[in-house]
Order: sequence, then structure tokens, then C-alpha cells
Amino acid sequence: MAHRRVIYLSGMRALSVLVILSLVSLAQVSDATFEGNPAYVLSNGKLSLTVLKQGTAFASVTMADDPDKLNPLWDAARMTRELGQTPRFNSGTGHFLCVDGFGGVSDEERAAGLTGHGEAHLQNFDAKPGRDGRAQTLTLTATLPIVQESVTRTVGMVEGENVVYVRTQLENLLGFDRPVNWAEHATVGSPFAESGVTVIDISGSRSQTRPYAIPAAGRANNAQTRRLPRGVDFTWPMAPGIDGKTVDMRQIPDNPHFLDHTATLLDPARKLEWISALNPKKHLIVGYIFRRDDFPWLQTWGSYPATGKFARGMEFSTQPYDVPRREAVTAGSMFGTPTYRWLPAKSKIESRFLMFYARVPEGYSKTDDIRIEGGKVIAEDKGSGKRVELAASLAAELER
Repeated sequence: MAHRRVIYLSGMRALSVLVILSLVSLAQVSDATFEGNPAYVLSNGKLSLTVLKQGTAFASVTMADDPDKLNPLWDAARMTRELGQTPRFNSGTGHFLCVDGFGGVSDEERAAGLTGHGEAHLQNFDAKPGRDGRAQTLTLTATLPIVQESVTRTVGMVEGENVVYVRTQLENLLGFDRPVNWAEHATVGSPFAESGVTVIDISGSRSQTRPYAIPAAGRANNAQTRRLPRGVDFTWPMAPGIDGKTVDMRQIPDNPHFLDHTATLLDPARKLEWISALNPKKHLIVGYIFRRDDFPWLQTWGSYPATGKFARGMEFSTQPYDVPRREAVTAGSMFGTPTYRWLPAKSKIESRFLMFYARVPEGYSKTDDIRIEGGKVIAEDKGSGKRVELAASLAAELER
């Protein structure tokens, strides 16, 4: 009996080890390529996230049980290829990091070697897989040589969750305080972004159409027409149109040939802000939750050419528009809110956000609220009474 008991216990231990190993293996990091560029894939049995070595851009996110492996993020190279043209890889695709800089540069900065949207998206990051408690992590680091800052970005996933956790530190290598410009340039694209179907919802409040220097009714690039007047305040989501009609900024438009640009102050009453892009026909939602102290602004950029190859920016940031740092700092504030962030001498600042991608139930057509509650991400369509509840075991870290 004793001998048989030892054999039984050994078998149970072996089975337990196999179960533990199989659970651990659900969350893993592997080498990959994306459009011929070095990348890493984090997967956890629910999602697969492709992160580029250059710039730490999130190039693709897909669900494990989706036979179509639909990537909601903007893939400019793929869309160009689908139009029968030769694609050229652009590091500014999907969700990419704009730091230190969001927008263009001054003549003097350009002469010094700086380009638009900061240095981070052009740098090749060193990467190190690891684990942090329950999360499989990928930590990426790089030094920005011109602005003399160091970036450390840690991306984490927990087994069985439809959530990605992101923490980014920016370190000042110089001995003086400085204003910095920082944006998470999240962008969805076709076919997820679908004319007359896909809607963007945010925890928004006061907003403004971009005050372009060119005539408001002028032609834009790619034969797209601006349909919004310059520099007019409004309350999200109903913006004034040039033709006198209101424009619902939530909606990917019908009859596409437009180029839109607006800025929105995220809800001052909230500690955690949110953005979602919903395709109700496909029953899919992708979204973000982040700290308002990190990113009080959202810039929306809508590129809706007649080709149907759309890009819709959901760019949460330290400033309302992607403009040179001198312009952002000179402005100082808009709607009573700062338009830049301070990085103290020889110090670090950080941001945290989470990204989720999941299915929604039939009848879910609008996101009225997204919140963290009881270790879950909860997204609600109050009109239909439908909701999405996603396990998010590390979501409380956003409130640190």
C-alpha cells in the first residue's frame, strides 16, 4: 500500500507540474518580424501583441480564437499593398510612442537632427523578456541621443486576460528641469475602421477643431476635404461643420473623402480616462484606460480617403495638438489645463496605461463608460443595458 501510495503521489506531483508548466507557457515572448522588421510577440492564450524593436510600436494585436486574426490597429503598409502600390514601412504605424516630442520641430531643432514626433519611434530598443509576479513581461530600453533622455517601456500580459499592461519611464540625463512633450499615438485602421459602422467613444469634455493656418475649406492631402472650421470650440462629440451642420465625431463617416483634426480635454472629474473604438457589426472593441495626470488630452486625427483605407487616431497626450515643443510651451495652457509636462533634472517620470481587445455582445452599440472595478475592466452601453467585463488582475496598478 505504501509503495502504491508513493507512486500515486508522484503521479499527482508530475501532473501538477505539467499543469503549472502549461499555464506558464500560455504567456510567452517570442521573436518575430512585421513587414520585414524585427519584432517581438507577447501572447497569453487570449491575445497576441506584436511589438516592434524600432520604437516599441504596437504593430498588431489579435485574438487567439479569431479565425480571421483581425488586427484593429492601423497597418499603413498592408493598406498600401491592398491598393496595388508598393508599401514603404513607416515606424509611425499602429500605436507608436511619441517622446520627447509630439508633432513637428523648429528650424533649429531640425538643423540639430531632430525630426517630428520625437526620437523614440526611430530608435532600436534593447529588449529583455521576464516575469513580474503573474505577468509575462517584455522590457525595452533606449537612449534618445539628441534630447539626452532614457526610455524604459515594460509591456506585460497575464495568462487568460484580454488586457495588455504598459508602464513607461522617461529619465532626464541632464541637470536641469525641462518641459517635455509625450503622446501615445494609438491609431485604428481599416478594415476594423469601417465607414458608417465604427464609432469612437471617449471620456471627453471641452473640445476644439484644429486652428489650421490654411483656409478651412481648402483641399488637404490625398484629395481629402476638411469638413471642420478652424479653431472653433465645441463639446464632445458634436462638432460644427463648415456647411453649418453638426458633425458627430464618434462616427467613421459615410461618403468618405474627409480629413478631420480635433483636440479634446479629457474629463477633469475623472482620475482614470478611457478611449474605445467599437465595430458593432464585427462585435469587437479595442480600448485604453490611462491616468489623467499623465495624459489630460486626446487628439483625434481622422483620415478618410475615398479608397476606404481609413486611419483614426486616438492619441492621448500631454498636449492638445501635435505641434513643435516651442509652440506647446508658449501656449502654456488651453481650457485651463497645461499643454506640456515637466521632467525634473536627473529624475524620472512615468506613465501607465492598459489596452484591451475583446468581443462585445449583440446589441452593444455605444460605450458610455469604462471603469476598473473588482479586478475587472467594465465597459457599458447604458442604452442597451449591455456590458463587457474583462479580467484585469493588475489594473489597480494604474491608481498608484
